[in-house]
Amino acid sequence: MTSDLQRFKTELTEHLDWFAERGRKVHFWWRDDDAVEPTQSLDRMLDLANRHDVDVALAVIPKDATEALAERLRGEPHAVVLQHGWQHQNFQRKDLGEKAAELGTRRDPDELMAQLVEGRERLSTLFVDKFVAAMVPPWNRIAPEISRRLPKMGLPGLSSFTWHNFPRAHQVQSHVDIIKWKKQVRFIGWESARARFDLQLTRRRNTGCEPLGLLTHHLAHDEGCFEFLEEFLAIAAHHEGADWPDVKGLFSRTEA
Repeated sequence: MTSDLQRFKTELTEHLDWFAERGRKVHFWWRDDDAVEPTQSLDRMLDLANRHDVDVALAVIPKDATEALAERLRGEPHAVVLQHGWQHQNFQRKDLGEKAAELGTRRDPDELMAQLVEGRERLSTLFVDKFVAAMVPPWNRIAPEISRRLPKMGLPGLSSFTWHNFPRAHQVQSHVDIIKWKKQVRFIGWESARARFDLQLTRRRNTGCEPLGLLTHHLAHDEGCFEFLEEFLAIAAHHEGADWPDVKGLFSRTEA
């Protein structure tokens, strides 16, 4: 066992011990983006969720979602589905230095909302009661006008990343992305994982009970990502200082 891995496990356990000693719990949830069809990587994710008895919220791209994925998830007790935009296509101007977004400022709002409604209906039909009416913006970016319109379009839930959007009711954020995306896509490493969880868990000692969101992308995982999930869930999914609420319940909360 590497020293970085041991340090990660020790600090995670110490944080959770702190909460347990005070009769408190850290609320965790798990979001995984870009699902469209069954894959071996998805199978590994579902196996992890089942073995550790935690929900995994799959952000599914509606335009590309397959009947095969719906069939694969039908009997899975811990899989739920969120809406990941419509087609995961960038409409911003990279030549002008704009960051990628499908639900950004360069879309015609009426045209975009029509696509998102179509996507909501498609996912609802495919996944039935597994579908949670919540939007996960591709690249975690969404224009304020689009965000404001979502509840009236039957999509009250919203999940992006950390502080990318102002807090509102039915918003459940992700906070720790385990993938390093630049240059070579790979696991961020145990030291980076330790530092990111240390920051989030330290905040939760003082700032209330916002769920701490783990963000994964099973299609981009290397073996390091899967090793991380095994080690992390072995502790966080079973510690008395941790709680994993069902995802549907998280998005049905009414407080901002």
